[in-house]
Amino acid sequence: MLVLILRSSSVNISPLIRISCGTLKSQKHNILIPQNHKYFHFLSHVARMSDAEKFLYADRNTINDPLAQADWASKKLVWVPSEKLGFEAGSIKEETGDECLVELVDSGKKIKVNKDDIQKMNPPKFSKVEDMAELTCLNEASVLHNLRERYYSGLIYTYSGLFCVVINPYKHLPIYTEEIVEMYKGKKRHEMPPHIYAITDTAYRSMMQDREDQSILCTGESGAGKTENTKKVIQYLAFVASSFKTKKDQGELEKQLLQANPILEAFGNAKTVKNDNSSRFGKFIRINFDVTGYIVGANIETYLLEKSRAIRQAKVERTFHVFYYLLSGAGDKLRAELCLEDYNKYRFLSNGNVTIPGQQDKELFAETVDAFRIMGIPEEEQTGLLKVVSAVLQLGNMSFKKERNSDQASMPDDTAAQKVCHLLGMNVTDFTRAILMPRIKVGRDYVQKAQTQEQAEFAVEALAKAMYERLFRWLVMRINKALDKTKRQGASFLGILDIAGFEIFELNSFEQLCINYTNEKLQQLFNHTMFILEQEEYQREGIEWSFIDFGLDLQPCIELIEKPTGPPGILALLDEECWFPKATDKSFVEKVVQELGSNSKFQKPKKLKDDADFCIIHYAGKVDYKATEWLMKNMDPLNDNVATLLNQSSDKFVSELWKDVDRIVGLDKVAGMAESLHGAVKTRKGMFRTVGQLYKEQLTNLMTTLRNTNPNFVRCIIPNHEKKAGKLVHHLVLEQLKCNGVLEGIRICRQGFPNRIVFQEFRQRYEILTPNAIPKGFMDGKQACVLMIKALELDTNLFRIGQSKVFFRAGVLAHLEEERDLKITDVIITFQAVCRGYVARRAFAKRQQQLTAMRVIQRNCAAYLKLRNWNWWRLFTKVKPLLQVTRQEEEMVAKEEELVKMKERQQQAEDQLKEFEVKQKQLNAEKMALQEQLQAETELCQEAEEMRARLVARQQELEEVLHDLESRLEEEEERVSQFQTERKKMQQNITDLEQQLDEEEAARQKLQLEKVTMDAKLKKIEEEIMVLDDQNAKLNKEKKQLEERISEFTSNMAEEEEKSKSLQKLKNKHEAMITDLEDRLRKEEKLRQELEKSRRKLEGDSTELHDQIAELQAQIAELRAQLAKKEEELQAALARIEEEAALKNAAQKNIRELEAQLSELQEDLELEKAARAKAEKQRRDLGEELEALKTELEDTLDSTAAQQELRAKRETEVAQLKKTLEDEARSHEQMLAEVRQKHNQAFEEINEQLEQAKRNKASVDKAKQALESERNELQIELQSLSQGKNESEHRRKKAESQLQELQVKHGESERQKQELADKVSKMQVELETVQSTLSKVESKSIKATKDCSTVESQLKDTQALLEEETRQKLALSTRVRQLEDEQNNLKEMLEEEEEGKKNFEKQLTVLIVFASQLADMKKKVEQEAQNLESMEDGKKKLQREVESFMQQLEERNAGYDKLEKTKTRLQRELDDNDVCLLAVFLSDKIPQFVQMLAEEKTISQKYAEERDRAEAEAREKETRALTLTRELEAITDLKDELERVNKQLKTEMEDLMSSKDDAGKSVHELERAKRGMEQQLVEMKTQLEELEDELQLTEDAKLRLEVNMQAMKAQFERDLQSRDEQGEEKRKQLVKQVREMEMELEDERKQRAQAVSVRKKLELDLSELAAQIDNANKARDEALRQLKKLQAQMKDQMREFEDLRLSRDEALNQAKENERKIKSMEAEIMQLHEDLAAADRAKRQIQQERDELQEEINSQNSKNSDERRRLDARIAQLEEELEEEHLNVELVNDRLKKATLQAEQVTVELTAERGNSQRLEGLRSQLDRQNKDLKQKLQDLEAAVKSKYKSTIAALEAKIPQLEEQLDIEMKERQQSTKQVRRMEKKLKEILLQVDEERRNAEQQKNEKLNTRMKQLKRQLEETEEEAARANASRRKLQRELEDATESASLMNREVSTLKNKLRRGDFTVNVRRTAGRSGVDSDEENSLKSEGSEPTPE
Repeated sequence: MLVLILRSSSVNISPLIRISCGTLKSQKHNILIPQNHKYFHFLSHVARMSDAEKFLYADRNTINDPLAQADWASKKLVWVPSEKLGFEAGSIKEETGDECLVELVDSGKKIKVNKDDIQKMNPPKFSKVEDMAELTCLNEASVLHNLRERYYSGLIYTYSGLFCVVINPYKHLPIYTEEIVEMYKGKKRHEMPPHIYAITDTAYRSMMQDREDQSILCTGESGAGKTENTKKVIQYLAFVASSFKTKKDQGELEKQLLQANPILEAFGNAKTVKNDNSSRFGKFIRINFDVTGYIVGANIETYLLEKSRAIRQAKVERTFHVFYYLLSGAGDKLRAELCLEDYNKYRFLSNGNVTIPGQQDKELFAETVDAFRIMGIPEEEQTGLLKVVSAVLQLGNMSFKKERNSDQASMPDDTAAQKVCHLLGMNVTDFTRAILMPRIKVGRDYVQKAQTQEQAEFAVEALAKAMYERLFRWLVMRINKALDKTKRQGASFLGILDIAGFEIFELNSFEQLCINYTNEKLQQLFNHTMFILEQEEYQREGIEWSFIDFGLDLQPCIELIEKPTGPPGILALLDEECWFPKATDKSFVEKVVQELGSNSKFQKPKKLKDDADFCIIHYAGKVDYKATEWLMKNMDPLNDNVATLLNQSSDKFVSELWKDVDRIVGLDKVAGMAESLHGAVKTRKGMFRTVGQLYKEQLTNLMTTLRNTNPNFVRCIIPNHEKKAGKLVHHLVLEQLKCNGVLEGIRICRQGFPNRIVFQEFRQRYEILTPNAIPKGFMDGKQACVLMIKALELDTNLFRIGQSKVFFRAGVLAHLEEERDLKITDVIITFQAVCRGYVARRAFAKRQQQLTAMRVIQRNCAAYLKLRNWNWWRLFTKVKPLLQVTRQEEEMVAKEEELVKMKERQQQAEDQLKEFEVKQKQLNAEKMALQEQLQAETELCQEAEEMRARLVARQQELEEVLHDLESRLEEEEERVSQFQTERKKMQQNITDLEQQLDEEEAARQKLQLEKVTMDAKLKKIEEEIMVLDDQNAKLNKEKKQLEERISEFTSNMAEEEEKSKSLQKLKNKHEAMITDLEDRLRKEEKLRQELEKSRRKLEGDSTELHDQIAELQAQIAELRAQLAKKEEELQAALARIEEEAALKNAAQKNIRELEAQLSELQEDLELEKAARAKAEKQRRDLGEELEALKTELEDTLDSTAAQQELRAKRETEVAQLKKTLEDEARSHEQMLAEVRQKHNQAFEEINEQLEQAKRNKASVDKAKQALESERNELQIELQSLSQGKNESEHRRKKAESQLQELQVKHGESERQKQELADKVSKMQVELETVQSTLSKVESKSIKATKDCSTVESQLKDTQALLEEETRQKLALSTRVRQLEDEQNNLKEMLEEEEEGKKNFEKQLTVLIVFASQLADMKKKVEQEAQNLESMEDGKKKLQREVESFMQQLEERNAGYDKLEKTKTRLQRELDDNDVCLLAVFLSDKIPQFVQMLAEEKTISQKYAEERDRAEAEAREKETRALTLTRELEAITDLKDELERVNKQLKTEMEDLMSSKDDAGKSVHELERAKRGMEQQLVEMKTQLEELEDELQLTEDAKLRLEVNMQAMKAQFERDLQSRDEQGEEKRKQLVKQVREMEMELEDERKQRAQAVSVRKKLELDLSELAAQIDNANKARDEALRQLKKLQAQMKDQMREFEDLRLSRDEALNQAKENERKIKSMEAEIMQLHEDLAAADRAKRQIQQERDELQEEINSQNSKNSDERRRLDARIAQLEEELEEEHLNVELVNDRLKKATLQAEQVTVELTAERGNSQRLEGLRSQLDRQNKDLKQKLQDLEAAVKSKYKSTIAALEAKIPQLEEQLDIEMKERQQSTKQVRRMEKKLKEILLQVDEERRNAEQQKNEKLNTRMKQLKRQLEETEEEAARANASRRKLQRELEDATESASLMNREVSTLKNKLRRGDFTVNVRRTAGRSGVDSDEENSLKSEGSEPTPE
């Protein structure tokens, strides 16, 4: 095989071209290419490459160097992070844990690097690769290295997947000529090296072939080359897509397209620091093509022009080029016409005449004018355009001054204004007036407002910016108009987007937000596009892959910026703030932080507030934004007076520029005038659009356009800021790669399978790794690859096998390359060894042959020398020629010659034969190859045929799917029409709802009018509450009676008093202990403070000593010692920091625990609220029952006299019934006494539960009473306040102060109520614990029954022995009876002991649990306090006591264990003896007896429950009867009073009539008074009649109640008799069974008379047992005493726990403050950590440098003294650096000390807060006492008020049912409305679901029809969503109205309560008149009646 390396004069052509059998092999892909292939011709063309082409092709000689490959494989080369170069190459030497020792390749320096920071290096074959997506190790270092190598080689273009990365070369390259264009024309992307032409050509070709619109997106920083690449794209398209062949023959449209750039550059480009020709705007150039591919038109859209550059520029920068072009290139005539001046006279040219090297402004002005001519812009428009440019410059020369006496601005010199008005066609006076005194609309009038100097200057600058922006927009519009002249139809278009890339500056403003927002959207488009293409290839190849939408990664950040609602984004919030007149940038920032603070992509800045306001996390990194003047930039305000003048200009061009003057924002809106806001909005009719809204709209249109195209991405990168060629700043490039999304694209690549290789190449390249995997013979490529991968044993997640390729994860191919290199090196080594062995053996054989030949020659020579002088030899030599033998030899020679000739002929014939055979073999081989080729072709043909058939089938399927989709589309259209009809219906429903809302509003007003009637109803309810209170009091009395009975059965009060005394003593002891502990705690705190002071002094001394040591550092030897000391200090500081962190963690843990406890308490509070709601519900139910009773009474009343007699009779009967019931209860209790004695233990447990329930009930009652007393107290206070108000103004003030005090008390009472609720919850928890103990007892009883059953089984086994020993048992029967009695007694004692033991164990377990809880609580308290170490002594004492109790408990347990052992021993002996056989018969009968007893017990319980129910019912009836009698009495009293009042009124009338005289009142007045009195008399009569009716009703109800009572009494007597009979029968049965059992027992006793001898031993044992039981009883008593003590301690601890809880609540607030301080301290500590780490790093670096310098000093002492001086200087520098480091460390220590001081301050504040809490607790106890006294007074007053004014409220109850009915009607209507709203919501949900289904179906299709349909559906969806929003708004409105109704009802309730108070406060006449007034007189008349009632009667 012959290897040729083609070389030209300038460039080495690599890859190596291997020519073998007419084929060429490329090293890049190892593909055999025939000679007639395009690539062969291309490579042959490359061999003749010119100088221009060396900037396109890489030199492959260096890449395929085998030495480099071996070096890479052997050294394990990797990339290591570097500060200077970004990444450096290094080889791994050692690996220890997470670190690696790496030797740098360039410097040879060894460093330690973390494994996570190391990045893999690609093999050398991937060096300078054209597409970075092919890199097997995709990482930042590899990408940077590849770009760097290509850039240094002159290759500026590189592919990265879909990206084309371009690095600015900062020089002209010869790669944009027509030859290069021809070279790229029509070629595929992979056939040519990377170039912008390749991107453009692929876009153009795919547009022509696929008929799909294309786009090229050029992004990058300023100066990266975006504009130049855009020019090259347009240049390429103008050349390729032109209908003319050469550049000279280009048409007008192509020329215009090329000439549009100079105009846009002149007006939109400027010189910046980074770029001499920087585009200060973004543009999207849309070039339209016809069907044949020719350009038919173009359109340009611009974005974000930097108009502020027109008025000011930074240093060394220029404004837009056109200003300099005009000033340098305009002629004299034009200068005079435009009033042009010198550069330095214009204020807006900040830096004067700044020139650009290599650029002539004059020539460029001429080129711009020519471009105007080519674009078809007439001269008039050109001059108008230039006039506007000149006017912008002249606006900058207008100067303003401040007047002396005011802030008003004035214009001393108006020459510049005259020039401006001359250029723009305006009146000077109008213009100056509009600037200095603009007219502003205030309300409906216009007012002239004087402007300040700053306002005038701002207005002029804003005018200049707006004028230039409008000029630029007009210019773009004019260019578009010129480019769209042709009438040819555009079939498709190719768009070029040239826009600024991602920007992260130190200060980022509104412009940067817009640019970054754009780049977020573009990056999302790229992510979506890139991985859709990837995943399409995966689908084509048939790879298993779950779809990932990487575009969604950027969605949160995009929504943060653009989301309109829920929550609104930054742009929406900015627009919202722009509408508020007093909004500022600060208010905008506050709103942004408030609304978006919880967003994951939003952060508050870590910088100071002056530097940044908020931070957004973009895909390229965090960006801090400063919101200065954002509102101004977003509104873009203008002076609307000047704008109207410009609109009315005499210059047509200027008036055309300002034709849309209605849409601008006036300066009055920015000034914050609220009056002008309404007017401005009204006049403009909503046409005002902010800059953010317009840009967002532009961007959405652009993104929709781009999404409908096939995008191509070009990323431009700036290599350095110095504009130097060949220099690349690595960190700058890395930052741009991140911002441009190249690294983001690589991240996405890593998610998939970026490396892919064809089957043939994979087999050819890596078959060496699997030598025996593939069998011999032909095998399909896919099968071979599967076998190879199996042999390679790769993980299944690292590869996928497709239809034509193998796909690998990143890094897999690099691993295979390493393995292949190792294998090839092994093969080559073995091959070299074989070759060397063969050569050595050949040389050895040759030497051996030479040796034998030499020996033969030597032997012949020796023989000749011997025979030379012998005569006979001479004779032989002379005779020999004469002999015939010599002739024979000649003949032989001749024969031999003939033979040789014959052999030659034969040889020739054989050679010919062999040649023919070889040719035959070759022909046969060719024939076989042709046959194989033919077979392969036939197979391919068959496969193609099959593919064609499959495609045809697929086409048919797709057509069917298309038909289905069309049908579905029609259905969807029908559904859409249905939706529209439904929408109309919904709108109709909404109108109906609005009408209903109006009706609701009217009803609400009616409700407010009927509020007075609600007052009556509420009074009635209060009366019912009073009745209920009376009933409750009676129930309490009965409950007390029951409690007294239960206490007689259960326990004595004396023992309880003794217990309480002992507990009180224990409490006093513990209080004394607590005081001692607190004293110790204070002492400990003082000691600790002193220690802290001493520690601070010591630290100060230590710092001074360290300073002295630092000053003494002079020599190098001492440096090491000081460094060691500093290291120790650093370690100590780190230890302190760790301790601080541990303390912080402990505090945080404590806070979390406290928060958990708080949440538990809140849950308890919610439970208490629920219980309270239940009680309220029960109260309502009782009120309803009372109303029902009243209705029944009204039905049954007949006459009052008969009722009184019947009532007397019924009362006597009820008394008799009570007596009989009590007698029966006593007899029943006597009958049940026997059963209760047997089950005392169960009753005791029940009694305990009852006691707990009573306590709970008592506490609830107390709470209720307290609440009632508080309510009454408040009512009394309100009365006193109202009286004080009527008396005088002075007293009113006093009353107000008293009311405030009472409100405070009310708050305290509310807090007490909450505390009571907490206590109730705790009691509930204790009740639950008791219940759990009960369940444990039950489980133990179950175990006992199981043990009993086992014993019974054992006893049954011993029955067989009974028959044999019956004779012996007869003699001992008498003795057995006695022993049985004793045994029973002992058993009972044992059972009692066991139960006592169980109870004691329960109590002990409770105590242990409580002790553990106490320990936990104490731990928590210690953690809270952190420094309360003195509490540990008290804790230890308590622990010792608990341990002593535990020891006693263990001793008791040991005693009980001994008793158990003796018991078991006795039981065994009883089992051994036959005496226990007695229990066999008993065991058969005992369970039956127990069962009967249980049944009797249940029956007795049922009887008791029924008796209780009957008694309760009887009591309820009695209470009802009593209440009715009271009401009767009250009504009769009221009747008497009314009669008395009537008499008084009559007497008054008579007096009035008698006292009539002429001088007094007139007759008319007396008649009016008479009429009033008569009216009052009529009302009194009606009231009397109503009262009599009510009396009759109550009498009837009483009669009916008595009848019911008699019936219930009879029923109860019958039930009692039947139950007594049943009980008697069961008792008789039980007696019979007991007698039978006694007979059987006697028989058994007779049989067991012989067991006396055995019983003697048992008696001894029993006596011992008795002694042990006595001891156990004593121990039990002691344990009980200890238990009582523990209970007392427990109560004390509970009190302490309550105190601790209060202190904890206060500590929580303090903890929050501490948490804030801790956070600040944490931030400082983090800063200190960073400083320490930096100091540590610097120290290590200095140490390394010091060591290196020391070695160099030691090695180079012998060298010259200059070097030594330099080293000394370096050492001195290092010493200075060390001193700086020491100073830094000292600063860190000072900060640590400050942090500790802050912590100490926090602890001191904690102690102070605790003292405050104790003081507050004392105040609370005082307030409690005052509250109790006030409650007592309130109860007395309430009793007085109740007795007085109870009956007056009853009359008001009549109107309550009407109000209730109205309320019910309102509630029903509201429910209907809510139902309608729910229906609407359901319909909306269904519509949304249907729309979602349509969206999913529509997304599956890609054609344009479905896209348009989708757009329609989206619009409809938005409409439905708007309707849903409206429906929700209406629903919210309804809810608000409901809430208003409830509020109005609550207001009614309050007014009712006030009316009640007034009724109670006033005398009876006022009440009567109020009732009369309520029936028809309004509030004014009521007030007059009050005043009349309060006046004394006339004479």
